[in-house]
Amino acid sequence: MTAEPLRTTSWPVPPQDGYTVDDLETLPGLPPHTELIDGSLVFVSPQRYFHSIVIDMLVAGLRRTAPSEARIVREMTVQLDEHNGPEPDICVVRAEAIDPDQTRFDVADVCLAVEVVSPDSESRDRDTKPHKYARAGIKHFWLVERAGTNKHPVVQVYELSEVTRSYALVGIFHERLKLSVPFDIDIDLADVDNL
Repeated sequence: MTAEPLRTTSWPVPPQDGYTVDDLETLPGLPPHTELIDGSLVFVSPQRYFHSIVIDMLVAGLRRTAPSEARIVREMTVQLDEHNGPEPDICVVRAEAIDPDQTRFDVADVCLAVEVVSPDSESRDRDTKPHKYARAGIKHFWLVERAGTNKHPVVQVYELSEVTRSYALVGIFHERLKLSVPFDIDIDLADVDNL
């Protein structure tokens, strides 16, 4: 009996001080939607149906109500600093920041970041990313989770405390998301059944 040869995979070896956001654009062969957290590459799992339809519903609702100076963007890198480039599920960015050829946004151009929780990213979505978004100064943050075993989303809405540079919960929405910040928003969360 002979031993089978070991399978080898070529993984990128990070530099001594970790990767930078610029590396996300130059490293060959990175999977789509690779994020950078504290200089480390984070590869995301395939998207689940709930995740996809909730993003679609929220993007449509936000685009319907957004003022002309705001744009709604899904799944693009936000550069928080040199070693952090997460990819929120949805962002509201300043319209002036839009360039058709860009691959990332500067954190100063983002006023809302939205994360839809997935089983493989629960810790990042609930803890790591909100903490980093707050420290970087993103004024509004939504955390979207699945209500029990059905496909209805629950949206937790947070606003930044300028004093503590952390988020404070301002509301939890089950059926309808009706807000006046960062602009007037009215989204029927039960409408997910029609998607």
